[in-house]
Amino acid sequence: MNINENAAPNPPRVALAIGCPAGIAPELTARMLVEPTVTSKTRLVTVGDRRVIERAARIAGVDLALEFLRPGDDLPDSSARPIFVDRADLDPATIPVGAISEAGGRSALGNFKYAIEMAMRGEVDAVAFSPFNKSAMRLAYPSYEDEGVFLAEMPGIDGTASEFNIIPDLWNARVTSHVPISGVAALITFDRVLRGLRLTDRIMRESGYEQPRIAVAGLNPHAGDNGNFGREEIDVIAPAIAAGQRQGIVCQGPLPSDTVFVRARKGEFDAVLTMYHDQGQIAIKLLGFEQGVTLLGGLPFPILTAAHGSAYDIAGKGVANPGAMREALLLAARMGARRQGAKAHAA
Repeated sequence: MNINENAAPNPPRVALAIGCPAGIAPELTARMLVEPTVTSKTRLVTVGDRRVIERAARIAGVDLALEFLRPGDDLPDSSARPIFVDRADLDPATIPVGAISEAGGRSALGNFKYAIEMAMRGEVDAVAFSPFNKSAMRLAYPSYEDEGVFLAEMPGIDGTASEFNIIPDLWNARVTSHVPISGVAALITFDRVLRGLRLTDRIMRESGYEQPRIAVAGLNPHAGDNGNFGREEIDVIAPAIAAGQRQGIVCQGPLPSDTVFVRARKGEFDAVLTMYHDQGQIAIKLLGFEQGVTLLGGLPFPILTAAHGSAYDIAGKGVANPGAMREALLLAARMGARRQGAKAHAA
């Protein structure tokens, strides 16, 4: 691994939006506000309802000392305590724990939107959110498909968000995401594969990799077996890899998807670019579910969360594993620090 750990001298600001209030999101948020490895590397600005975080602190068994602001208040230049923007939009007593609700989805989306708007205004260096529940989000916002689609519909967003899944020492990017498997092959084009390579190389460099090594998986069994099981590898994927190599990207493939993660796990690659969602997700979650991070890259600022879901089955019990959320915030801090340093250098 070739990560450059240089960071800006002052901790970056990271907006942390509370996710689904009926799941484990609030208690994970509360834990992060007292997690020394996180608070020593970032200035958190949490967005949500004060009543939700106070109930979550009781569930998680932590004592919080926060500086509360109202929406629209200016962020202080410095604060001895983590900042909490109280949107005052949700009484947690009205939201059953472990149950999908329109009100819960609306609150989570509102928190996320506010955090994104802070990033768009340059008030924070990165955005993170504790886990959402997609069904609750759709009740509140029927066109909601995922965070990338929601962001694309927000006014003023410059760029298209692409999803990365990350465990320590290994990244997974993908050419297609939330589409039916029956439609994947038609979406595997030269331009899409090359865009995936370029974006993966750029985002990994922004996270600290000096020269990421990217493996590219094939689409078909055994990477097409020289055309016996499909020609996408020959006609589309290999030419895109060659174009990426000419542009200075360290990439190799197309490689069989049933062995490429074995090679990556042994340290041969820093990332695997897969062709569709489950091709990489299954491997990444098997290798590091409790540390998995999801990154939305491609926008002017990074957006991160834990790779797991809202975990309704254990919500309210105070037993949620904070590992993935901690890793998400540490990566947000590292990427935010590099953005902060780049802005200072440009000035």
